[in-house]
Amino acid sequence: MKDLHTFSICAYKESEYLEDCIRSIKKQTVKSNVIICTSTPCEYIQNLADKYSIPVYVRVGKSDIRDDWNFAYNKAETPYVTVAHQDDVYNKDYVKALQKVVSKRDGDFLMFYTGYRPLKENKITRDINCAIRAFLRVPMLCPLFASIRFFKKSTLAFGNSICCPTVTYNKKKLGADVFTSEMKFNIDWDTFLKLAKFKGRFAYDHRSLVYYRVHDGATSKEFIENHGRIAEDEAMFRKFWPRPIVKLLMVFYKRAYKTYG
Repeated sequence: MKDLHTFSICAYKESEYLEDCIRSIKKQTVKSNVIICTSTPCEYIQNLADKYSIPVYVRVGKSDIRDDWNFAYNKAETPYVTVAHQDDVYNKDYVKALQKVVSKRDGDFLMFYTGYRPLKENKITRDINCAIRAFLRVPMLCPLFASIRFFKKSTLAFGNSICCPTVTYNKKKLGADVFTSEMKFNIDWDTFLKLAKFKGRFAYDHRSLVYYRVHDGATSKEFIENHGRIAEDEAMFRKFWPRPIVKLLMVFYKRAYKTYG
């Protein structure tokens, strides 16, 4: 897959989890290209890059999630790119699952994504939020539904059921700068809704092949504490539902915030 796929790791400052992410990518049973992209260059990131022989690309300018993700996405020179988050860990068979999808349908999908599990204190866990979101993704197990706009959107109507680092984007179909949302936290949810409206298929593997780390330094926790997430979650729900239903949904959706409690 080296000619087809790239892990583009978004690195920010001196994350203690970056090396775990790199190791999980380097241990893939099917090998891919790997690059590191950062808007906060430092000796720590460069030393890890040198240790694992990974090229580093530096974006000049103020750190911004959308700009940083687009930079990482655009720097990949392969048709398929996974924008990896420095905190998260990949199952060794993630690329193998992607390869199967690419070879089976000649890469006709808009994006490929998988199930996921939380990683707390270096232990892979289960929680009710993951179970609910896995249920929301069930329609994507049907190849016919996975190509129909209504069903692609329906998997996102009750919350963001897709974990961003599980996603591999098909650059041949999506072009440059896939992240165009004005949102700061829900940039991924908003992007997936945009892509759901495109003609094409969402390729989904239900297995949990990515483990997202829950910790005090996570961006999700920061947005919960400053109430930015609440405003953006309500704005996303209003793209699907009238205000009375949005208020009801938010009563239940806020309970998911306890993951970072």
